[in-house]
Amino acid sequence: MAALGLTATTAGPAAAATVPAGAGSYSDTRPPGTSGPTTNTGAPVAPKVTPAAAGKPVPTNDWWSSLAFQRYGDNPWSTPMYGHPLTYQATAAGLDIGYPTAPTIVGDGRQYEYAHKRDLTLGLTGLNSPDTKADAWSDWTVTPYWSDGARTLRTTIGHGSPFVYAKGTGGDARVTTATAPTVFADQGNVLGITVAGHHYALFAPTGTDWTVSGSTLTAGLGGKDYFSVAVLPSPDALATYRTYAYSFVTGSKVDWSYGGGTVRATYTLTTQPQEGTQTGTLQALYRHQWLHTTDALTPYTYVSPRGTMKVRAATTFTTSQKAAAVLPGLPKSSGVDAARLRGYLTEAANAADPFSGATDTYWTGKALGRLAQLVPVAEQIGETATRDKLIGLLKGRLQDWFTAGGANEFSYDRSWKTLTGYPASYGSDTELNDHHFHYSYYVYAAAIVTQYDPAWAADSAWGTMVKTLVRDAANPSRTDTSFPFLRGFDVYAGHSWASGHQGFAAGNNQESSSESTNLSAGLVLWGSATGDTALRDLGVYLLTTEAEAIAQYWFDADQQVFPSSFGHDTAGMVWGSGAAYATWWTANPEEIHGINVLPVTGGSLHLGGEKAAIRRNIAEMERENGGPAVEWRDILWEFQSLADPAAAKAKWDAGHAAYTPEAGESKAHTYHWIGTLDALGAPDATVTGDIPASAVFTKGTVRTYAAHNHGSTARTVTFSDGARLTVPARSTATGTGSGGDPGDPGDPGPSTGDTFQLRTGGTLTTATGATAGSDTIASAGGANHDGTPYQPLVYEAKGVNGTLKPGAATAFRLQVDAGSTVGLGQQARVSYDLTGDGTYERTETYHYFATDPVTGWEEYAQTRGLKSATGTLGDLKGGTVRLEVWPAIGNGTARLQTGTDRSVLVIPYG
Repeated sequence: MAALGLTATTAGPAAAATVPAGAGSYSDTRPPGTSGPTTNTGAPVAPKVTPAAAGKPVPTNDWWSSLAFQRYGDNPWSTPMYGHPLTYQATAAGLDIGYPTAPTIVGDGRQYEYAHKRDLTLGLTGLNSPDTKADAWSDWTVTPYWSDGARTLRTTIGHGSPFVYAKGTGGDARVTTATAPTVFADQGNVLGITVAGHHYALFAPTGTDWTVSGSTLTAGLGGKDYFSVAVLPSPDALATYRTYAYSFVTGSKVDWSYGGGTVRATYTLTTQPQEGTQTGTLQALYRHQWLHTTDALTPYTYVSPRGTMKVRAATTFTTSQKAAAVLPGLPKSSGVDAARLRGYLTEAANAADPFSGATDTYWTGKALGRLAQLVPVAEQIGETATRDKLIGLLKGRLQDWFTAGGANEFSYDRSWKTLTGYPASYGSDTELNDHHFHYSYYVYAAAIVTQYDPAWAADSAWGTMVKTLVRDAANPSRTDTSFPFLRGFDVYAGHSWASGHQGFAAGNNQESSSESTNLSAGLVLWGSATGDTALRDLGVYLLTTEAEAIAQYWFDADQQVFPSSFGHDTAGMVWGSGAAYATWWTANPEEIHGINVLPVTGGSLHLGGEKAAIRRNIAEMERENGGPAVEWRDILWEFQSLADPAAAKAKWDAGHAAYTPEAGESKAHTYHWIGTLDALGAPDATVTGDIPASAVFTKGTVRTYAAHNHGSTARTVTFSDGARLTVPARSTATGTGSGGDPGDPGDPGPSTGDTFQLRTGGTLTTATGATAGSDTIASAGGANHDGTPYQPLVYEAKGVNGTLKPGAATAFRLQVDAGSTVGLGQQARVSYDLTGDGTYERTETYHYFATDPVTGWEEYAQTRGLKSATGTLGDLKGGTVRLEVWPAIGNGTARLQTGTDRSVLVIPYG
């Protein structure tokens, strides 16, 4: 992949005290008295890699980084690494492998862990290596290397891989088990064993044989150098896994694209057969992936800390998601009083110290972010002098940091291929932690400056320094020799990691997922403002992917990830082994619930896609807190406004006079945010615009469409429901309606919308704001009703008018829960009576949805596919839309959620 508009170098910076970068500069030596990466004892540390990898940028902040970053001086191998479904730890004898399937609750109930526990060790006879190094890596796989002088071992491990692929010389293949194994299959060179209730298969070259002696299993390699081990979902999967056992994975790569409001990503493994011709493989998809793919999956599944993983038999799969919304700021609305806002703005802009004494990269960043949010707000109410003063403050502080030699600067480390800001904080220097958090604020602030002053972002001006920060934290290039590819972002896990060294028993971790998405949103705005569509699209991919990961793994939006024994509705931190209701610095519930919200910006709107999760989150915070928020009330008011704007507005009205804003917030921004959403409604993630800088808000039956045009000429933005909005150059525009051009006052468009919620009592309605409930789906009585409604729940909307949208199709998201009952399947049928005369001209029956026997909502969507369809759609003229849901199979009742925006029917009409 090319450097995508960044200034890529083919060698490290020139040997000089200062490296020019446009109008800015950075140093190539650290400031006196500062430190770079060290062990925990303070000793300098270099990347722990083989000669084959020497000089290559090491991807710190990964799930396996302890292989290369020896944080602890007495452990030259690795700490536990969580690949999922397998876990690993390098030792002198080889690679410890585990498959944790039962969660443990630790920390007074505040953390759940699927902790690494060795089931077996893969190695060679006699291997006793003094260390383990990283030999090669790709987007989500890594090859650890062992050598004791007589023997060498390389293994390839990765996210989603049920296999460990081994290449060894100087000894026989050896597997030692934690307890005596039970052999369930002995096929000579293929051995099936069970250890601690987990099933494994051992594969040696054809013509060889495994020998079992207690807990030691060996096989001569017959002159070959390869063998592999797989964790099996069940013993009867052995034959399938044997098919792929010798197709060794040699690399992994993600490719992404954005267009028309949709993000697509393709995840590809490269393979090399060691014997035979099979080049396929098996890979397990995380929940955030299989929710968004239509690619065929096998029946095989695995347990993981991220919920169920589902297995695909192929070297590639593709996901497709609606792009997460981003705006430079919320649009102008009637909910904000200009005079009151002007007072708040003046107070912020004229503060004696607008940067609140910040000196390090993180707290300076927070201050930059706070001021940047106020620039478009000042613009909206015509406060151009205040706007320009704020821009001047931003420019001054950014340029100060972007110039080497002063009290603060960025410094490049040749060994670790990283750019660190000094003064540093929170281990951003010694541990290479949090670069994506810190630099997110600089990129976002630079994007806001560029929106008003494009010349400032020229490469010859300050743009090169912004791009250099981007290259450090989120480099899109795999060929840039100065920085690694996407340092902090784990493309397969779907989110970033904060620790540079990953040196914890629980793996790597990330606390403030929202500061990670702040970088992605900054990339969207920077790319849009500078015309760098490739960098913009990278930001859209990162933001959209991580938004789903956050929803599932931090907020448990579908209530399918957290173990029931955990007892919390949110996690402050996600670890490789699980998640914790905690932060690094406090157990205060307000910070635990707020740390994955701040900073609140136009890049936070994706959080509004999971309104039920927000409500659970706020309710839990108030239970744990013993009442409403006190310390971070502004952050949590803004968070609540993404689901229930009126409730948040009531809290603001009652408490705005006597609170201290969070360090990255201001009363001006909080007032504008809450008042705007109260007027426009919460974000509506079901509709997307065809440019990234667009969003939709819904209040009652009225949608408000918003978009910012960074370009120099007017353009029309088209939304996925057919609405169109004309946006002048370098401006934000809004309009209401649900069709035609909402920006044209002469064409307000119909107000009914195309998204219907289910209501108990049999109603479909476009209204929102109801109380969540559920209806009971009858038992199928042990009979098969696949395709034929049986005691169905029926929901209808009558008198519907709408114009059929060309190429559009019915969509639905239905939340169903079978509790702990096994073997149930629910089915849906959607029918259209175009004129309301009682005759249904179009009927669509979808394949049934097999629910799991775990209590919690699951999502049944149209992606299950059509089982049958009759008739033809046309325009609705006083028509009726009907949804039927019934039990297709099983012998027990289930529940269907009502009254929420998680259970909806979307019709293909404007």
